[in-house]
Amino acid sequence: MKHFIDISDYSNDVIKALIMSAHQLKKDNYRGKELNNKTVGLIFEKPSLRTRVSFEMAIHHLGGHCITLQQDEIQLGKRESIDDVATVLSRYIDMVMIRTFEHNYITQFAKRASISVINGLTDLSHPCQALADALTIYEHFNRLEDIKVTYLGDDNNVSRSLAEVCLATGMICTISSPKQSNKPLTGVHYEADPKQAIEQADVIYTDTWVSMGAKTDESLLDQLQPYQLNETLLQSAPKTAIIMHCLPAHRDEEITDAVLTGPQSKVFDQAENRYHAQKALLVFLSHL
Repeated sequence: MKHFIDISDYSNDVIKALIMSAHQLKKDNYRGKELNNKTVGLIFEKPSLRTRVSFEMAIHHLGGHCITLQQDEIQLGKRESIDDVATVLSRYIDMVMIRTFEHNYITQFAKRASISVINGLTDLSHPCQALADALTIYEHFNRLEDIKVTYLGDDNNVSRSLAEVCLATGMICTISSPKQSNKPLTGVHYEADPKQAIEQADVIYTDTWVSMGAKTDESLLDQLQPYQLNETLLQSAPKTAIIMHCLPAHRDEEITDAVLTGPQSKVFDQAENRYHAQKALLVFLSHL
């Protein structure tokens, strides 16, 4: 495997090794030369704060150079075919990260490209976020095996990759959502009642109810109200549980301001860890 498209593409041992590598690189405040004289392209069909800055800094601290391309500059599959863009960029740069809408855009790009392709986010999955999530959990509990992770809200790309990293590392994943998953994952627990879902949780995770670029579904928003991560709901969880959110957050919608910034929150540690996880991933891919 020369690409990083989904957590499930790799063996459990590789995923665990990436998480532990990120942990060690963070402890060492690592600066390296793995990307010396190499250029990484960053393609953004969707805007970003954490993905862009964490990748740019990780590339810089590994001795590399990055070129950032926005939606209007490429327009994958519209202004120019995905195959043509993949072929051309493979002749210019050494690696590419793509943050886009359609998952098939990135899989098609990877089929044609002769360079490593990283999934920075699609509507189906967010594997780089999942690595940072696992690193954050490991830092707090000093283990991953048997940690109980509950995801509340809209079952989406973030919850899918979170579930995959849980399965890869021995964490126990529960998804609590008003809508049934179209593609339920074997080994993942589904519990519609949010109070029951968090009763024994070590980690309580939520995400925005309306994904970036998606149309607002008022009926779904009404169904999601009981899943808001607020002080009242949190009373059903152990006091030792930590709170996670991949950001950006719609404060007082899917999570209240008090919970997001409260003593149980690890949200900003989680945001920082995007950088460390990205660095570990780039080091790994540079050796393939």
